[in-house]
Amino acid sequence: MNVHIQHIVDILQQIENISEEQKAAISKSLKDADKEMTIVEFKLDRTEKVKRTTAILLEETIEELEQKRKAIEETNAALTKSLDELKAAQAQLIQSEKMASLGELTAGIAHEIQNPLNFVNNFSEVSNELIEEIEEEIARTPDSRDEKLITEILSDIKQNLKKINHHGKRADAIVKGMLQHSRTSNGHKEPTDINALADEYLRLSYHGLRAKDKSFNSDYETNFDPTLPKINVIPQDIGRVLLNLINNAFYAVHITTQHAATLHQTPQKQPDYKPMVVVSTKNIGTHVEIHIKDNGPGIPPEIKDKIFQPFFTTKPTGQGTGLGLSLSYDIVKAHGGKLEVRSTAETGSVFSLQLPITKIT
Repeated sequence: MNVHIQHIVDILQQIENISEEQKAAISKSLKDADKEMTIVEFKLDRTEKVKRTTAILLEETIEELEQKRKAIEETNAALTKSLDELKAAQAQLIQSEKMASLGELTAGIAHEIQNPLNFVNNFSEVSNELIEEIEEEIARTPDSRDEKLITEILSDIKQNLKKINHHGKRADAIVKGMLQHSRTSNGHKEPTDINALADEYLRLSYHGLRAKDKSFNSDYETNFDPTLPKINVIPQDIGRVLLNLINNAFYAVHITTQHAATLHQTPQKQPDYKPMVVVSTKNIGTHVEIHIKDNGPGIPPEIKDKIFQPFFTTKPTGQGTGLGLSLSYDIVKAHGGKLEVRSTAETGSVFSLQLPITKIT
């Protein structure tokens, strides 16, 4: 019992002109008051401990947020460095005659890497704003501070950091992939996912052409065989083949669209011409087949047998060297495969690659 209340009770017991019943009632009231005071003291003590704990947690949270802010800045610096490395790799492409076709991928690469960079920048800006909100809330007095709001903001920042990490890794993967494909071939074959390779070069070709010519537009589809095994090829070389064939397919549908616009009529006598390029793969047991199909003007029979000859081109002067299909034919042949074409005038063309499935050791 509180010392002062105990002293009052003792004095009460010594007073003679108060009945025992009154003394008992007063004593009971004093004891009840003592219990209430004890409870209040306990609550005050617990509240003080909670305040101290909250203050410590807030200090730790601020420190952690500062560390994460620095991590975001380091991520942005790393991405900037990666972009510099990418530019250096692109300079290598231009200097290498065999890799000259990859120089056309600049716009496509920029488009692919810009998306994750935009996400990183946006989520970084939002996170910085949220940190400022927390700092403002922490600056409030403990009584007016909204602990629930702080918890919600911290949760939002955590989600943003996860997204920044995800898109940062995606940008890093794009850069590493392009650096790998841009290296001069060392002649060594390695297990390669043909579906992934074809999909990558299809997207890069499309976005590269779109950036180069704003009037260019075409639909494209993929039909990849999920049972396709990894096969031993030189990925840089097969990538160049795919890039050349896909670029040619997009060029074919583009000139068909332009021709229709010039004549003010629908091409191929169809009511609604929609340019389309389809890239598909198929596992035929001993070989992997890759087909690049377009619904362009087709190849006239009189030049069909010439298209794989060096320096032969149907493109206007300055738009083609005539080496693309010739080099592609030689690369596929060096891999023990075949490169063939089927074409019908005013219907389109299909270029088919066959690459052997060899046992990966």
